[in-house]
Amino acid sequence: MNALRTATVTTADTKEVIEGLPVLGNWYNGDGYDWMGRVEARGWQVISGWGCDGWDLGSWPYIMIAGTRTRDEAGELWGMASYCEGDVTTTWHRTRDAHWEEISRHAHFHWQSGQSDGPATLPATAEKMPPEWKRPYGEPLG
Repeated sequence: MNALRTATVTTADTKEVIEGLPVLGNWYNGDGYDWMGRVEARGWQVISGWGCDGWDLGSWPYIMIAGTRTRDEAGELWGMASYCEGDVTTTWHRTRDAHWEEISRHAHFHWQSGQSDGPATLPATAEKMPPEWKRPYGEPLG
């Protein structure tokens, strides 16, 4: 198993086809902490807290979200990888806002299912969450 490879991807938000982006693959050679060390050594950052109060993003070491950022000739690119007990999905976005929305959808799902500690009250969908819940912990609004 190779935790990191390069591939041709289509951005989720703008549908651009881009060659040579890093993609994280499935990881069954240890636990989530092993995966975290492996991907962080390659420039990805596992995100621990999400939203204005830094609620849990995932349930380490079983569920984790990692992010990265790079550039090409057209501008910035934002990568997100979702790890769930060794199964990994990588998504790329052209814009930071679309990247944060995707992470927020994952946060909402895990908060709603009780897999992560989140806000005491939660709207039915991630789209209805207030803006201060849809950004990295410590990131100011605006």
